[in-house]
Amino acid sequence: MPAVLHSSSRATLVITSLAAALLLTAIVATGMGFIAISATDVVASIWHGLLGTAGSVDPLHQSIVIDVRLPRILTSIFVGFGLAMAGTVFQGLLLNPLADPFTLGVSSGAAFGAALSLLLGLSFLGPTTLCVMAFIGATATLFAVIAMSGRDSELAPANLILSGVIVSAILSAAISFIKYLADERVAAIVFWLMGSFSSRTWFDASLTGIAALCAFLICLYYARDLNLMSLGSRTAASLGVETPRIRLTLLLTASLVSAICVAISGVIGFVGLIIPHLMRFIIGPDNRFLLPASGLGGALLLISADTLTRAILPHEVPIGVLTALIGGPVFCWLFTKTRRAGNHA
Repeated sequence: MPAVLHSSSRATLVITSLAAALLLTAIVATGMGFIAISATDVVASIWHGLLGTAGSVDPLHQSIVIDVRLPRILTSIFVGFGLAMAGTVFQGLLLNPLADPFTLGVSSGAAFGAALSLLLGLSFLGPTTLCVMAFIGATATLFAVIAMSGRDSELAPANLILSGVIVSAILSAAISFIKYLADERVAAIVFWLMGSFSSRTWFDASLTGIAALCAFLICLYYARDLNLMSLGSRTAASLGVETPRIRLTLLLTASLVSAICVAISGVIGFVGLIIPHLMRFIIGPDNRFLLPASGLGGALLLISADTLTRAILPHEVPIGVLTALIGGPVFCWLFTKTRRAGNHA
């Protein structure tokens, strides 16, 4: 019992620290850019924006904070939270530590939908057409993977992973063919595939925020069942867990929030892979604490990476490229450290 209490208090401390760091980073990041704005003016601008009052803040600064920077920063927070949380669910659900939100081909489906939209020049929904097509591609891919692997209604992890690999390979070939046909539009396709938060709007922030919150509440509700399912389907079933129903529910929830995030931001890798690993290493495998910790960690990573590329580097680097450059070495270090710990155990 003391060990359990110690683990619980440590996890609570980590989650609280991450939340505080995220809030502080968001305030500082909002003030950074071509026009520097103090933290007090940032807070005052947000406060007066919520109240709908003018206040004493420079109107230009308030407009920059409310209309330009805050939507982008909130979108990066919600996308990071959603992808990292979904990665935690996939790793527990598929019993695979290398699983992430894109294991089932969600990113490939979204990329195919976006590439097709750019190739055909679709604009039936205005500026949101690209996001809608990416979301349709991601969800269609998800249901194709489920249909391929769910004949026995058990949705076995091995079948899901294999189906995801097959569908992803097919879609990757299709995307390559689209880029071959695209000619002058190939640059737009490649840029979207690299991921970016530029020109994000309040609609993007609201959509990703609602999706991340709903998915988090659903996954947190089933956190105890996910803990038991990590022990294996038979063990979970013997302890009263309705494995097929809960697996499908969590699978759809994690995949759909990933699809929305990818549709808004483009393909951003490593967030759903490295953050759950890191948080599991710090606070342990209990999903009741791991889900919020991973979500906050993913949000902190993406807002930091986006601020780096937006306000510090001389030229804006696609966020997907930056997360891969950061995530690759960190994941190698983490993998080596955990493997050595396992060998010494």
